[in-house]
Amino acid sequence: MIRNLTAWKEFVLWGFADVPQLQWFLFGLFFVIYMIILLGNGTILVITKVEPALQTPMYFFLGNFSFLEISYVSVTLPRMILVSLWTQDRSITLLSCATQMYFFLMFGATECFLLAVMSYDRYVAICNPLHYPLVMNTKKCHQLAAGSWLGGVPVQIGQTWQIFSLHFCHSNQINHFFCDIPPILKLACGDTFVHEVSVYIVAMLFVVVPFMLILASYSKIGLTILRLPTAQGRAKAFSTCSSHLLVVVLFFGSASITYLRPKSNHSAGTDKVLSLLYTIVTPMFNPMIYSLRNRDVIAALKRFMLKT
Repeated sequence: MIRNLTAWKEFVLWGFADVPQLQWFLFGLFFVIYMIILLGNGTILVITKVEPALQTPMYFFLGNFSFLEISYVSVTLPRMILVSLWTQDRSITLLSCATQMYFFLMFGATECFLLAVMSYDRYVAICNPLHYPLVMNTKKCHQLAAGSWLGGVPVQIGQTWQIFSLHFCHSNQINHFFCDIPPILKLACGDTFVHEVSVYIVAMLFVVVPFMLILASYSKIGLTILRLPTAQGRAKAFSTCSSHLLVVVLFFGSASITYLRPKSNHSAGTDKVLSLLYTIVTPMFNPMIYSLRNRDVIAALKRFMLKT
């Protein structure tokens, strides 16, 4: 007998329940990772606000990006650590699940847009340096940041509503550690082809289009760098872009595989690993990627530490 999940009041996030012997190890691991993410991204957020040398568009967007990473990971990780792993209570109400999905998707869309904006900033700085102060003025920076944060809001509200208007059957157990689209679609009754198509369309809009804009920006940047007269100039120009490129590859690579694969090719284990990459691993390494490869950030961090 098929049961309609609208009669249920909650889902069960199965998460890592299939490895009960590792629950306390996973609790400690994810707790440490979350603290690293908060400390690393929080430090970058603070120094980009208080250090005079970092009051430029590049670091304005980096500060936004660090705040975004804290927000993005806080949608999923605290609940997994404090509830699923600590108390072993894996239940989540439908409203809480929908809310988590909405903010997860919204912050994910913001990250895609913000990475594209950051690549545009580097394009203007390297390819049109004389016009950079005029083009990337304070007003334009705030407009681009606001557009990145707000651009995905209406679409993700609609997508979340569409997913949770489905009828579900057989089980209320989500074989994942947070409420994401692929594992919830697996619980749906009947043909979900239309919903899968809508997911692909949104993924194309929020993942593929920004990624193509990033590729276009860096193609222009690459050609400009190759035309620079000195090796030192080429190295300096490349160093300002390499950190951003690495983050782009990590985030877009794992996110694209997750949301652009057909439903039939999804497996719970693969989905969990890919989700860990773009929801936890990437935010953890972002501060190291941007600070270790950036002399300005390292110098500002040293000055900040001496002041405190």
